[in-house]
Amino acid sequence: MPGLIRREDIDEVRSRTRIEDVVSQYVSLRPAGADSHKGLCPFHDEKTPSFHVRPSVGRWHCFGCGEGGDVISFVERIERIPFVEAVELLARKVGVDLRYEDSGRAERRPDGPARHRLVDAHRVALDFYVRHLASDEAEPGRRMLAERGFDEEALARYRIGYSPASWDGLLTELRRHGFTEGEIAASGLASRGNRGLYDRFRGRLMWPIASMTGDPIGFGARRLGEEDRGPKYLNTPETAIYRKSQVLYGLDMARRAISSQRRVVVVEGYTDVMAAQLAGVECAVATCGTAFGAEHVRIVRRLIGDRADPAAGVMLADGSAYGGEVVFTFDGDAAGQKAALKAFQEDQSFAAQTFVAVAPEGMDPCELRMSHGDAAVRNLVASRRPLFEFAIQSVLAGVSLATAEGRTAGLRAAAPMVASIRDRVLRGEYTRQLGGWLGMDEATVRQAVASAARSGGGPRRVEPAVEGPAGPPALVPRQRLRDPVERVERLALDVYLQLPWYALPAQMDDLPSQTFTVPIHRRVHDAIRAAGGASAYARHYEQLVADGREHDRAVEESARWYLDAVAEAGDDAVARAVGQLAVEDLPETRPDRMEHYVWGIAVSLIRQGITRQIGDLHSELQRTPPDDPAHGELFARLMELEAQRRACEEQIQ
Repeated sequence: MPGLIRREDIDEVRSRTRIEDVVSQYVSLRPAGADSHKGLCPFHDEKTPSFHVRPSVGRWHCFGCGEGGDVISFVERIERIPFVEAVELLARKVGVDLRYEDSGRAERRPDGPARHRLVDAHRVALDFYVRHLASDEAEPGRRMLAERGFDEEALARYRIGYSPASWDGLLTELRRHGFTEGEIAASGLASRGNRGLYDRFRGRLMWPIASMTGDPIGFGARRLGEEDRGPKYLNTPETAIYRKSQVLYGLDMARRAISSQRRVVVVEGYTDVMAAQLAGVECAVATCGTAFGAEHVRIVRRLIGDRADPAAGVMLADGSAYGGEVVFTFDGDAAGQKAALKAFQEDQSFAAQTFVAVAPEGMDPCELRMSHGDAAVRNLVASRRPLFEFAIQSVLAGVSLATAEGRTAGLRAAAPMVASIRDRVLRGEYTRQLGGWLGMDEATVRQAVASAARSGGGPRRVEPAVEGPAGPPALVPRQRLRDPVERVERLALDVYLQLPWYALPAQMDDLPSQTFTVPIHRRVHDAIRAAGGASAYARHYEQLVADGREHDRAVEESARWYLDAVAEAGDDAVARAVGQLAVEDLPETRPDRMEHYVWGIAVSLIRQGITRQIGDLHSELQRTPPDDPAHGELFARLMELEAQRRACEEQIQ
């Protein structure tokens, strides 16, 4: 039976991997307090960030869909790969050599080769195509690229290549590197005919398509001559690692600019992406042989940190849009206008304002750069217009506004578009503007828009698409707790799990099980005690330091080990609760006040226990006759507890 990866190697991968670095490759993270980041969840559709990452403990959790885990589980979910492949992927990134039990390889999925084998096949193909761009056969391709303004430095930056006009050139190269027929077929780099496999791409310019993290996962290929009877553009087919509805060309190079500028510019082709980025529009991307769809919306939204905000799209003094912006560039022809109208439908999925940029001559960014230089491309994006405005005026351009019949036709065509704008204030403003564009009185236009809304043209509620299994959170979000007792218990568990180095001197290990009254809280506390409490964390930290670990790394490794130990000591519900508690924001974020804060929470928890005991004693005293000897003992105990409660209150103050 194939072996498994050694546990100590898995732990080493976890300890070397910065979870915030991995997650930020897919999600735009913003600071959310001490040692906390948040963003839009990549596993369900949302407009208000509920996805939290806590680097010091290596955990993530979404308070919206309830999903959570460590860096390995995040890669499993985001890349749709099994545990072993996720570990192998991270191990390659951080330089850990994995060892396997019984000298075997870990078990693979039965439905095809491992992801890294498919990616490695694309790396071999990429090197092969890049080498052949320098061949005599590729001279027409080099000339075409040079005519479009791309020099050798640009070709090297984007790793443009050429596929030889051979039926088995790449096939031979892949076999030479040890790839099996099954792996080659699954990669999409070869097609299968009556005589077996043959190269899918032949005699074409090749653009590598990368994942968000930079791994080559597919290719876009352009034919060079009319003798090629195939399509002008040919892309990699759908594979285990390449899904065109979830890929944007250039995103690997544009990702950081998109996140920092909170802007994405969507162009139409590979050369347009190159031209725009080289001209200084670093956030340019393009779809790969498909229209900009719902999956692309989700990718863009979480990268720009898009959120539901009534002020989204308001233009600021510096020319940017509040809340981020999405800019579509289209040709000025009818096809471009059709694309704009389709994007108008998608815009309702964005909380950020969406814009359109069209060059006066109808040029695409590549043509614009060739004719007028880099500044013209930057000016094109700067001159963007709101998509709503562009789409409505595109419809009006198709009618003659010089006649009453034309104006009436224009109103009937545009009114449903205005009615579909969900923002009530914005809808009212475009109603007024439509009257001006048509030269009609506002009351007539307003009546037409209202009628279109009643007949089904108005704003529709789109149900969010949820990807994968999503269960309810193990715990109710803390901000929704109204019971002060439950809230203090929750805060105590937060600090017990997140700050064990403060919980230990606060004597939280001495808290008895009955301290917690909420059932799930008590079960989590029982798991903490079973794992050894904060004392176990301290012993693990001391051992790591004794073994030569630096302080900061020993703290992080011990914190992760501690959380894993607590999660393993409970059932699935406890493990989910631990994942949620580990990333919850703490009310106190100032380092110099943290020790006092933890002590105050511990004392508050003790006071709650004392208060419960006082209540029980009061009840028992009422039931005990005054002449009963036990009455005096109960009263003495009551006075003792009252003194303890006052002492607790003094410490809290």
